[in-house]
Amino acid sequence: MKILTFLLFLISGSVSAEKISLDDLSAYMNGIITVESTFTQINENGSSSTGKMHLKRPGRIRFDYDPPNMGIVVVGGGQVAVFDPKSDNEPFRFPLRHTPLNIILEETVDFKKRNMVLEHVSDGPSTVLSLQDPSKAEYGYIKLFFTNNPIQLRQWVVDNNSGNRSIVVVEDWSEGQDVPDILFNIGAEIMKQSR
Repeated sequence: MKILTFLLFLISGSVSAEKISLDDLSAYMNGIITVESTFTQINENGSSSTGKMHLKRPGRIRFDYDPPNMGIVVVGGGQVAVFDPKSDNEPFRFPLRHTPLNIILEETVDFKKRNMVLEHVSDGPSTVLSLQDPSKAEYGYIKLFFTNNPIQLRQWVVDNNSGNRSIVVVEDWSEGQDVPDILFNIGAEIMKQSR
């Protein structure tokens, strides 16, 4: 309930305060190489899950969900693979470019390019940035929430235009860790899961 109240505050905040510039936000994202953090994901139906996230820019992110979910999402090699531990089937896979998460995983992040900014406001303690690739609008948008001082990505909302909207809140954010490439190798994860 505490997290939900915080999220509603962020989403409905006023727009009067000073916002972080697009150049500074782009520079911040480009400065991120690796991240380890915990996360809470809140889904459209109100259900929530927790887990651990690993990020390695460009193009790689992994979510390991805690029990009882135990699912895994691996993004690497331009693909997204969703592993369901309750299924004997191969993971559900689709191209990374078919999700707005691709915008923040690109090799060079430039929020000014391609007319992708839908919203750029401040609610006081946070700057909110909504983005959509206009050439891939059918795949939805991502809304990013940054703390202002210091700049840090704290949460995002992904809406894929098909009725699926999820909020991810990150905590215990730690940058510069040694994050092994194998974590983002979908083929290796398939072999591991099949043992």
